[in-house]
Amino acid sequence: MSTFESRTQVKESHSVTSIIVFGASGDLAHKKTFPALFELFKANLLPKNTLIYGYARSVMERDVFVKKATSYIKATEELVAKFMESVVYISGSYDKEADFVRLREIIDAGEKKVHLSLVKTDDAEQKENRLRIYYMALPPSVFVSVSENIKKSVYDANAENHLVVEKPFGFDQESSRVLNSQISKDWSEAEIFRTDHYLGKEMVKNIMVLRFANMFYEAVWDNKHISNVQITFREPFGTYGRGGYFDQFGIIRDVMQNHLIQVLSILAMEPPASLNAEDVRDRKTEVLKSISPITLEDTLLGQYTKSEDGKELGYLDDPTVSKDSNTPTFAEHVVRIDNDRWRGVPWILKAAKAVDVAKVVIRIQFKDIESSVFPKLARNELVIEISPTNKIYLKTIVKEPGLSSRLTLSDLNLSYSAVFDKTLIPDAYASLLLDVIGTDHSNFVRADELDEAWRIFTPLLKRIENEKIKPLPYAYGSRGPEGESDFHIRFGGYKPTKLDYKWFSTTTGPVTKPSVPKL
Repeated sequence: MSTFESRTQVKESHSVTSIIVFGASGDLAHKKTFPALFELFKANLLPKNTLIYGYARSVMERDVFVKKATSYIKATEELVAKFMESVVYISGSYDKEADFVRLREIIDAGEKKVHLSLVKTDDAEQKENRLRIYYMALPPSVFVSVSENIKKSVYDANAENHLVVEKPFGFDQESSRVLNSQISKDWSEAEIFRTDHYLGKEMVKNIMVLRFANMFYEAVWDNKHISNVQITFREPFGTYGRGGYFDQFGIIRDVMQNHLIQVLSILAMEPPASLNAEDVRDRKTEVLKSISPITLEDTLLGQYTKSEDGKELGYLDDPTVSKDSNTPTFAEHVVRIDNDRWRGVPWILKAAKAVDVAKVVIRIQFKDIESSVFPKLARNELVIEISPTNKIYLKTIVKEPGLSSRLTLSDLNLSYSAVFDKTLIPDAYASLLLDVIGTDHSNFVRADELDEAWRIFTPLLKRIENEKIKPLPYAYGSRGPEGESDFHIRFGGYKPTKLDYKWFSTTTGPVTKPSVPKL
């Protein structure tokens, strides 16, 4: 059953659902996990009998925990208080068996209380139909010890058990394989949910629908019609405050090996046999296997320096970052897919921090029309904007109204904010949590899929580190390092338009741009 079909049935599928958030005192938990759980609670999408446990090393009084866990939740005090009634905080270590035994006893007691209430309402036949979700909002250094202790002391063989693991999944292909083998010795692949929150974003989930539910898109989704594809991630802020953490990973591990390569696999995959999770993930893995490892020669690397006005510090100005760090904060790659559908089409992946705008966007540029009776002044482009807004538009050449025959470029536009109620678009973490509850693996990363993604990037990462490749400098707030503006033209065959570009903005009204749109 697909995600779309199963969600209305999630609430009644288990007699009791226990959700244990490990790392409950950390940033990820209070910024993402608890707000996501609250969103499901507010939308009445949590199962009827849901118990939530926060577990972390920090010793905290309940009122301190409640304040922290709800600090990013925006709602009335009454509604937040009602949500927190089902949330319990437990402090304990991540490596002591006794603490996990104590956690198990607390969970057992909570579930027993629910079961006693079911007996009184003649629902005792659902007594063993329980779900336990172990959500690891933790640093990778404790993944293995926590998963081993859960399996040894908390796992319940009479219940359905789900282990949710947040990225990063390793540091390279070798470490990823070691991590996976250590976790897999205790957990089956069906029990593991490797979370990449980009797979929960509304417009990423829309890609399959756009492709396979619309004949006119799938009919031209190949190298006969498409010139190039660009997937771009841009953030207008740097890493100050978390530079020490970021310096261990860099932009390639932090964004490209997971978020962008996942988006690519959905865009490029063959039609799956069904919407069954394994059919979908088979097709995604098939695409990744067709990609050769990325080379340094097909890569542009950058590292931001202070802003031109001196107000924003550079990456190396962070005291937690080594002064000789060669960690890239900007990367642009050419990816080539060697299969019949995509052979010859360059895929340009770009990720950047501390640049001029915030945007995550997919651009699919179509080829020129052969023997066109009109001058080749622009190409059609299908654009899928993932953030900051949700929109899909097709750049189309039209005649300007009036007595002239002048051509212009405009949009066939679906802006979600203009058409759909904004409250209908869920947070990515909430969407994925609902999939975990509903046991839908479609939007989670399988072990072989993860291994292939690391295979593509690991040789490049090793070369950057072993040869101490220095990224090119670029000013905080700029578009990127020298060569950024023409990388996609030189390597990707991207063709800039020579036409004015006219579109309608939902905030400012009609807009005319006489230059090439920024990527």
